[in-house]
Amino acid sequence: MKTTLNLNDALLVEAKTLAAQQRTTLTRLIEEGLQLRLRARRSPGKPVRLPVYGGKGGLASGLDGLSNKALLEAAERDA
Repeated sequence: MKTTLNLNDALLVEAKTLAAQQRTTLTRLIEEGLQLRLRARRSPGKPVRLPVYGGKGGLASGLDGLSNKALLEAAERDA
């Protein structure tokens, strides 16, 4: 379907540049943007399931995991 859009000149230039860099069309770039916005609108606040490491290990012995200073010093020693 064809339609006419009135876009801000600077936005249009930036969009055309991005489309050229990604070797796609301006139409496709606009379609992708609309799809992202509509998808976000359909499922607001959907919880994200984050992966949790279930393996063995942990902090090195003697390291205080609640101290940022101790963690930073240990990281600097390992670098």
